[in-house]
Amino acid sequence: MLISYATLGSQNREAAKAFYDLVLAPLGIKATYADTDFVGYGPDAEGAKAELWICKPYNGQDASAGNGSMLALNAASRAQVDAAYAAAIAAGGKDEGKPGLRDYAPNFYAAYFRDLDGNKLALVCRAEA
Repeated sequence: MLISYATLGSQNREAAKAFYDLVLAPLGIKATYADTDFVGYGPDAEGAKAELWICKPYNGQDASAGNGSMLALNAASRAQVDAAYAAAIAAGGKDEGKPGLRDYAPNFYAAYFRDLDGNKLALVCRAEA
């Protein structure tokens, strides 16, 4: 694994937690840690470590989405991509690309959205249909 963990900034951790709880559930990911400042997400498995953190920026400045920055999350199936994307849009996320095959690589099935703070995410399945 190349990445140890990822952090997305949020102005409202409670709203972000509600959003990500819905979006990540179809991927088998849940909040494994939460307090008033941070929420950490990891696999829905005993003893799993958080690999995605949502929090206010450490420097105390406003959270902002980086132009050109995107976090891509793995999905085991196209149905997971569809379900997580639908949850994101239903929870107030903004569409950046509906689920479907892309020309990037064989079997590259993806969907794109922005969260409540404007962070861009992708959901990607590379399995055959």
